[in-house]
Amino acid sequence: MKQTFTGSGDYVVSEGLMNAVNISMALEKPLLIKGEPGTGKTMLAQAISKALNKKLIIWNIKSTTKAQDGLYVYDVVQRLYDSQFGTDGVDDIKKYVKMGKLGEAFLSDEQVILLIDEIDKADLEFPNDLLWELDKMEFYIPETVQTVRAKERPAVIITSNAEKELPDAFLRRCIFHYIEFPSRELMEEIVRVHFDRLDEKLLSQVMENIRVDKIGVGVHAQLRYC
Repeated sequence: MKQTFTGSGDYVVSEGLMNAVNISMALEKPLLIKGEPGTGKTMLAQAISKALNKKLIIWNIKSTTKAQDGLYVYDVVQRLYDSQFGTDGVDDIKKYVKMGKLGEAFLSDEQVILLIDEIDKADLEFPNDLLWELDKMEFYIPETVQTVRAKERPAVIITSNAEKELPDAFLRRCIFHYIEFPSRELMEEIVRVHFDRLDEKLLSQVMENIRVDKIGVGVHAQLRYC
């Protein structure tokens, strides 16, 4: 029986977001989460990991990140160095192949939550370069003539701040959800999760001071460090 996500003790989830998470897991498709910075996108993956008791693997994307980085890295420089100093085992190429975050998720004996965080920071070709790997859950290492296949298909959460458009071919392979800024009722619930003994008068003042007109300050992120 598959597990379902209903939120966690410190993360309040809307019905729409909860359904998106469970649909993506049931269909075994990546869940693409968009929303302004601070709306709890990264924390969602942490909440799923905690609620379902599954390991979380985070792949933080930067402007210089390439798809290959997430698969594996062949450390040819270290091998050359070892050969110059007569280190044993230099002919064993597998010794110099280091798995990236995607490779690590594939090789896990149990299902993990894989967070690909802020995918829109990379170049435009980055998402397309991962189409095969995310769809077939495998990749090929030519240096060792080896195909790495996922032992247990990871639950993939992908976040985007919508800094650039993602390719249509990539979007078609994902379950999409946009995290809206919370209503007053949901915001009160979020505040209570973090401050369960908050005085009603003080709570009312908090509601008046937290603006929900998309000013770019997320409630989950804002309260997390209070």
